[in-house]
Amino acid sequence: MTTTSIPRPAHRRHIEVADADPHERGVARGAQLRDGIPAAIEVYDRLFTLGGITPAQVRDDAERALDTIGRFRASARAEIEGIARGSGTEPWRIAALNARTEILARSATVPPGECTTIVRQLVDDSGPRTFGVQTWDWHIELSALWHTLDTRGGRHGYVGLSEHGILGKIGVNSAGLALHFNILGHARDGIGGIPMHVLAAIVLEEAGGVAEAVEIIRGAPLASSGSFALFDETEAVLLDLSPVGVFAMRPEHGTLLRTNHFLTPEPAADEKSWLYQPDSGERYDFVRARLARTGPPATPDELAACLVTGAGEPPVTCVPDLDQPLGQRWASLATVTLEPATRTARVLDGTPADIGTRDWRVLTAG
Repeated sequence: MTTTSIPRPAHRRHIEVADADPHERGVARGAQLRDGIPAAIEVYDRLFTLGGITPAQVRDDAERALDTIGRFRASARAEIEGIARGSGTEPWRIAALNARTEILARSATVPPGECTTIVRQLVDDSGPRTFGVQTWDWHIELSALWHTLDTRGGRHGYVGLSEHGILGKIGVNSAGLALHFNILGHARDGIGGIPMHVLAAIVLEEAGGVAEAVEIIRGAPLASSGSFALFDETEAVLLDLSPVGVFAMRPEHGTLLRTNHFLTPEPAADEKSWLYQPDSGERYDFVRARLARTGPPATPDELAACLVTGAGEPPVTCVPDLDQPLGQRWASLATVTLEPATRTARVLDGTPADIGTRDWRVLTAG
């Protein structure tokens, strides 16, 4: 097996937009990513083809997703169409990026990537504190095709990271709501609901806290699966999202832990277990045992250190194997910590093992 460090751009792209009109926000995002969005489209086209998904199916799925987005939130559709205009791209192409998880669910040969998330909820003399960390693990071919983001003009501004052309992923907003994001797999996953990445962006823009976020999510039409770890200054919840419903879990001993399998019985009954197991279970058990052994981390840095793994351990720190073909070269493209109290996201352009050797990019939602 050949492993390698992850190729990274000399300067990670940072996108800032601020406009009350979502279409104009999209135009500004698209214009700043005009040179990178075509490259992202090309990689996903290769992944779709590898998965046996025809161009006609991709376009049909993307247009159905765009229609669903428009019915649920016209503003989200307007922003996607703005990105298309700003980048000189057809709207369905940007819709396909935003629905890439759902389109790839058609494939039996291109499993999604792996991510690990931990959220801590502590109570000390100064009151409750919450903070979280996660790896974003995905195809190494996308390693240069994501950016950090500061978007303002909606109900709440938010900061975090996303892929080129995609509305949202991981972040914290100006109201102090934080969102970590993992993908799950259910037998009924498909097109017809709100894409998970679009839903994440909607929640970050609209929700003033955990309760409001859960209300938005429960009102959304879902046809695919994922997990949002939602937390504000005082409250935290972990959601199993699936076509069969939304299922909530509260912290256990002050901790929420997520890898890539369902943690509640109803969606787990029809899980695509072949996508992630045994890897997801091994990572979950490993991190859970480490937390029990070392005691509860008291800072985001201590929490992030819990994601560092090496040879012979489950790949929480995910390093690509270049002997594998396209679609199976997983890498921890970024490590992210979120702190609701300070409205801060810290993004490391690297794996957890790179902590201390690379600088965090610090973003604050105003």
